[in-house]
Amino acid sequence: MDKAAPQSGRSKDYTGVFLTMPSFDIVSKVDLQEIDNAVNQCRKEVEQRFDFKGTHNEIELEKSGIRILAADDYKLQAILDILKGKLVRRNISPKCLDYQKAESASHGAMRQQINIVQGISKEKGKDILKEIKDSKLKVQAQIMEDQVRVTGKKIDDLQEVIQLLRGKDLGVELQFVNMRS
Repeated sequence: MDKAAPQSGRSKDYTGVFLTMPSFDIVSKVDLQEIDNAVNQCRKEVEQRFDFKGTHNEIELEKSGIRILAADDYKLQAILDILKGKLVRRNISPKCLDYQKAESASHGAMRQQINIVQGISKEKGKDILKEIKDSKLKVQAQIMEDQVRVTGKKIDDLQEVIQLLRGKDLGVELQFVNMRS
């Protein structure tokens, strides 16, 4: 009289009631409102700075990312530095930005697209799973769309996984959410 195996992350006690195992999710989310605020602050600073007077410069937040149009390469680098500073002050990690190649526009101007990275890609998810498995901790990890769920019998093991991943540079900003015990 074997019944179907319990769902992932759940086990039955002797009374037949499902017990949930401790778990948490690893995500990479960016607060788009903070990015909008940083872009607006950067735009205002560029408009007020003396070295940008008399030149045409644009900084626009789009759905897919940030588009920058600068009068020349020097001004593009200056705008990027201002933007990075504004983002860091608003606790947005530079790891969430994917800088595309700068390209020439008309009249010697430069254009650059910066994509905003939301979620954990499949490749990064596999890297995270590999790090967790190499640690030999008694936890299970699985990729679920753009996040990684980690489950284990002891909450201490889950906290060790969090400390392990915080110590590694995986090229993406990680947040640990939905801790359930």
